[in-house]
Amino acid sequence: MTLPDRNRRFLLARVPEGMPQESDFLLEEEAIPACPTNGVLVRSLWISVDPYLRGRISGVRTYVDPILTGSLMESAATGQVVESQTPHFKKGDFVAGMWGWQDYAAVDAARVRLVDPHEAPIQTALGLLGGTGMTAYFGLIELCAPKAGETVLVSGAAGAVGSAVGQIAKILGCRAVGTVGTDAKAEYIRSLGFDAALNYRTELPYKESLRRVCPNGIDCYFDNAGGELTDAAMALMNFRGRVSVCGQISQYNDRSQDVGRRPFTEILVKQLRVEGFIVTRWASRFAEGRKQMALWLKEGRLRCEETVYEGLESTPRAFIGLFRGENTGKALVRV
Repeated sequence: MTLPDRNRRFLLARVPEGMPQESDFLLEEEAIPACPTNGVLVRSLWISVDPYLRGRISGVRTYVDPILTGSLMESAATGQVVESQTPHFKKGDFVAGMWGWQDYAAVDAARVRLVDPHEAPIQTALGLLGGTGMTAYFGLIELCAPKAGETVLVSGAAGAVGSAVGQIAKILGCRAVGTVGTDAKAEYIRSLGFDAALNYRTELPYKESLRRVCPNGIDCYFDNAGGELTDAAMALMNFRGRVSVCGQISQYNDRSQDVGRRPFTEILVKQLRVEGFIVTRWASRFAEGRKQMALWLKEGRLRCEETVYEGLESTPRAFIGLFRGENTGKALVRV
């Protein structure tokens, strides 16, 4: 393989104010990095864009350090090894890791994992068989512990995590209900097996609309969205219901109009369990989660929808599209 002599990569140009803009990111070129000792040189094939990155470019520390102005945009990616200086990987291997928005990356061997292209398409290492799938699997099963026959409500249900959560809930024998932002997305999640869907943009007020699609109340709520929709869902939780707080995408860019509710009385009198999580708490069990998700995928019990943007230069647009509701399923950039 003949490598070009330049590597394109995106840096954070400035901390966004409100909704990110493409001008907040700078595309630069540099020399192709050298393969590190005990590491690999990887050519990026697929890049993941995820809502949590909005917190990382806010200029403050959340649960990880922020991406600083002038630094490489970090993100999960899959690619192919073009040079190796470690016995753990050879040229031609497919790998996944966190090397960011760039064409080529020099990565320590400890920071990448082998991807088997015969198990599933390599981009699923960023979706159902990667952080997305592990978030859905452990966030639902470990925190909500849904039982057959219970009602599981999922906000952001047409997204990468939400669509997986609903499908897992159905595999476990639950009634799955999802909230989405368009009628087309409502039809999409129904095609995945969701029992009901609610378009939060048109079906108002939320409490009455949720009561219609959850006539027996809500036993488990997997929250990706936050905001007024979550306020309404909390009011409909059943006794000893469980809430898994995965994301708050409605709050990431503008909270100026958010006055919110105080659901602590409901949490108290209904004895609810409400817990936020970061998926890395189960990192030692990811192999277990990938094995189960891969089996369900092979059996046809899980579907993996992708919204694919073409070319590295489209990465900022793909990222911004997450907050405009442009993606169905997993948002990916094919480099």
